[in-house]
Amino acid sequence: MKKFETINSTMVPLPIENVDTDQIIPARFLKATTREGFGDNLFCDWRYDQDGNPVKDFVLNDPTYAGEVLVAGKNFGSGSSREHAAWAVAGYGFRVVVSSFFADIFKNNALNNGVLPVVVSPKFLEGLFTSIATNPGNTVTVDLENQTITNNATGDSESFEINPYKKECLVKGLDDIDYLLANKDKIEAFEASRVV
Repeated sequence: MKKFETINSTMVPLPIENVDTDQIIPARFLKATTREGFGDNLFCDWRYDQDGNPVKDFVLNDPTYAGEVLVAGKNFGSGSSREHAAWAVAGYGFRVVVSSFFADIFKNNALNNGVLPVVVSPKFLEGLFTSIATNPGNTVTVDLENQTITNNATGDSESFEINPYKKECLVKGLDDIDYLLANKDKIEAFEASRVV
């Protein structure tokens, strides 16, 4: 995985609550077993009409909005446990999803795939949506090392929680297997010390 460094980015607003994993990546795309191409189908049923034409008023089809940060409504990623939803978010190019609440399974799948889910207060989330509406060029800074998110238009900042292990993996660009391999010598030394 790519190492996660401080991100300063414009934002893509999706002020819809209760976005489930079937809306993130429809079930018909779940036959694939590799991560390639999922970003093209992120929010597919909202992005394209039945003939495959882009729906012009959907945010991902609007060139006004871009960036590595998706700002979503409350309860993002509910529904089935499909990891493909995190693959689609990452494949599209988002490194951060901001919401006031995430479904636990989606949150863990995101972290396992290099996407940082940042939980903020409803007031802070509303401030981000307002800043985007005021000027789509406004930015947010996500500092994983210090676990802070800052709305650069207003100067408002909040701290966010993250599992220390997952934080270390993101900072170092490691998935679970990479993490184990990076600690192979320590694991082997521990095992050797336990041999009777």
